Amino acid sequence: MKTDSLFYKIFQDLPFIFFALLNIPEAITTEYTFTSQEVKQLALRLDGLFLPVNPSPELPFYIVEVQFQPDPQLYSRLFTELLIYIRQYNPNHPWHLVVIYPDRQTERINELHFGGFLQLPNITRIYINELSAPETTTLPVKLLKLITEPEITAPNLAIELANQAREEIADQVIRENLINLLETIIVYKLPQKSREEIAAMFSQVDLKQTKFYQEVFTEGRQEGRQEGRQEGRQEGRQEGRQEERKILIQRLAARGVSAVEIAQIVDLALEEVEVTIAQTNQLS
Repeated sequence: MKTDSLFYKIFQDLPFIFFALLNIPEAITTEYTFTSQEVKQLALRLDGLFLPVNPSPELPFYIVEVQFQPDPQLYSRLFTELLIYIRQYNPNHPWHLVVIYPDRQTERINELHFGGFLQLPNITRIYINELSAPETTTLPVKLLKLITEPEITAPNLAIELANQAREEIADQVIRENLINLLETIIVYKLPQKSREEIAAMFSQVDLKQTKFYQEVFTEGRQEGRQEGRQEGRQEGRQEGRQEERKILIQRLAARGVSAVEIAQIVDLALEEVEVTIAQTNQLS
């Protein structure tokens, strides 16, 4: 996944993070929808658009550009796209352009042609490495900084963010989306790590909230049902449930999850989990 696509996924799933970058209250999120639109004359698509959901002219529409590679033609392209977009769609809202860089060194400015444009109040340039306290203590900004975090410290920051999400976010859907995004970012940043290693890292938080757990649980349930059916119709259902739990324990243990955490997940006594793990080890 490319860096810009990762940002757009974050803004799609958790749009309040974008507005947090602009120091705009989270409540404004309900006034916008994140989308993309074709610019026909240029045969391209604007991938990052926050469009107001109501006709209020006080609300601007936002064009978001994520730029992690130097591009001397960036502003030439952006302003061309903006003007053609306005001509094509004639929006009833003022425009606001937001460009996100990892640092100032990545930006390329043609002062002769665009220096004046960049002083306009409806153009915002954000440099991730310059975000400072108190902004960097907020969950949305820390999530974006994770993308630029060095590989050696990224896992610890991801765990810290997952714990912070559990403490600060009451909405279960938003909390699960954020933890899933953390997992996606770590997979993106550490492609050499196996799914098992990443799962072991996230087992330090609520493993049930990760995509990894859902995949393992689904696999275990399917295999357990198959094993149960093979035991016969009368006892198949009960055997299936027992086999589901057994396979889930085996899979979680194989991926580095501790017996204590497994016992909490499957709602069994620690001794039962340890017996199942021991039996599995004897057979292997």
